[in-house]
Amino acid sequence: MARIKITAPRTVEANILLPSSKSICNRALIINALAGGNYIPENLSDCDDTSVMIRALRDMPETIDIMAAGTAMRFLTAFLAVNQGTHVITGTTRMKQRPIGLLVNALRALGAQIEYMEKEGFPPLHITGHKLTGTEISLPGDVSSQYISALLMIGPTLENGLSITLKGQIISRPYIDLTLQLMNLFGAKAKWDGTNRLLVSPQAYKPIPFYVESDWSAASYWYEISALAESATIHLPGLFENSFQGDAEVSRLFQRLGVETTYSNKSVTIRKAGKREKKFEYDFVNQPDLAQTFVVTCCLMDVPFRFSGLQSLRIKETDRMAALITEMGKLGYQLRESNDSILSWDGERCEPLPNPTIDTYEDHRMAMAFAPAAIKLGTLSINNPQVVSKSYPHFWDDMISAGFKIEEDI
Repeated sequence: MARIKITAPRTVEANILLPSSKSICNRALIINALAGGNYIPENLSDCDDTSVMIRALRDMPETIDIMAAGTAMRFLTAFLAVNQGTHVITGTTRMKQRPIGLLVNALRALGAQIEYMEKEGFPPLHITGHKLTGTEISLPGDVSSQYISALLMIGPTLENGLSITLKGQIISRPYIDLTLQLMNLFGAKAKWDGTNRLLVSPQAYKPIPFYVESDWSAASYWYEISALAESATIHLPGLFENSFQGDAEVSRLFQRLGVETTYSNKSVTIRKAGKREKKFEYDFVNQPDLAQTFVVTCCLMDVPFRFSGLQSLRIKETDRMAALITEMGKLGYQLRESNDSILSWDGERCEPLPNPTIDTYEDHRMAMAFAPAAIKLGTLSINNPQVVSKSYPHFWDDMISAGFKIEEDI
């Protein structure tokens, strides 16, 4: 459907089986492949990002089209560089506009043979895989953690291991920690050496059975629904209290907006309760994927905010900073941007559109972060809702099961 109209219930009671964590899925798939594992990790996500990774690793075609999957582009670029064979890796038009030069330069410094096929610094790439002999690289700490994770994961395959020095502020550190935890689980030896240096020993991975937990990023939209509804009780099985995922922080952050979390055996129950804060300030440098959820939630709850650490939002599926400013403007909220890394709202309003339709910019998180706004607005239309397939293909079905009405908007 090109456009849907969402009509929201006033109260929500639901049991939602979330997709598994694509951050864990994609790392586990790469590490399992590097380990020569004969079995696939259990409870893999059925999202686009994971599906393209599974197909690529299973079939290894000469040309690998990862479509809009940025994680797959970065992880597979490093993977292909250390595996014998010649491949072209490409994607959508938007993917060809997303920079990858920093990762390519780092891999070339280790001895990789990678050529640009169109524009310098951007996909598609022509990669001839072979054994890499380099051992040391340095990167700016404020680049996407996926570059760093892509390099870390191939570290055990290098003859003398790998040392990565990160310069300046390090963003998205929990995603780097997630990568290290999974690498070590599969038998590697990888660690922080001080505050800005990562060391990986030249020790082979071992294939192990592995179960992927549910996705805390996907849970954030149900926390948002709980915060915006008049009352809500939502059960989310498959989430671990002691999670590898940095976005598990969502449970503590939403407590500041009046949503309580109860943990039980590998599941959580969330309820609307408690009082919200009068103003919300937070540095999202470690959880950038939660920013859209909190921008929409705070505005609709009338909670002024100042969110920093958003520099990586510029190079996501879309320029998320610009997209949030534009789409919240349609709903009557005047956001301010500063320093290329801060979004704030001081309560300033503008004239809302009479029947707003949210554009999704080929970005799954734009669709899912704005959908719960229908609770406060009564109804809301969203263009190109199918973008949710990137990370949460059954999101709209889950909303229907929770009492939302979703129909084609012609």
